[in-house]
Amino acid sequence: MNFLAHIYLSENNDEIKIGNFIADSVRGNNYLHYNNHIQKGILLHRHIDTFTDSHAIYRKSKHKLHNKYGHYSGVIMDIVYDHFLAKNWSYYSEIPLEVFADEFYNLLRNNFELLPERVQKMLPSMISRNWLVSYASISGLEMILFQMDYRTKNRVHMQEAVVEVELFYTELEQEFTAFFEELEISCKEKLNQLNQIL
Repeated sequence: MNFLAHIYLSENNDEIKIGNFIADSVRGNNYLHYNNHIQKGILLHRHIDTFTDSHAIYRKSKHKLHNKYGHYSGVIMDIVYDHFLAKNWSYYSEIPLEVFADEFYNLLRNNFELLPERVQKMLPSMISRNWLVSYASISGLEMILFQMDYRTKNRVHMQEAVVEVELFYTELEQEFTAFFEELEISCKEKLNQLNQIL
């Protein structure tokens, strides 16, 4: 899962959202340098990644891209799944996506000093291009894939994957919906567990 799903699955705790958002830039036990709520967010992020990568439905989705994109099929599918979350946002949240995104961008601005340097450098582009809202459209999805491809030195032209996405669109959306229902349940259980130990 990509940024939007990670933030959404953090429920309503701002510090858990921050931890979940920065987790890819926090290695090993370095998460212990943060307060308990941010630690929960980082550990929740790791749980989401492990659950997703090992799930049969996600692997089925990713396999549709594997021949052309290899290792990067997972990176692409994480973003594609965020597309389906954004497209169907009103089913998952009563808060409009635009409002949700603006509130999160403001949260990051107000806690800029907590963000790892890598995240601080990425943030202006994320906000100016409004990634969280852009996920909802195919053109926005293509733009975000292009940005990710640029960050990985244009190895596989990820933005071209919109062709496969449109080809398998209905099937991928159904797979996302089934998978995400299970992921939400798993994340609630993980947060309950983390609340008992942190």
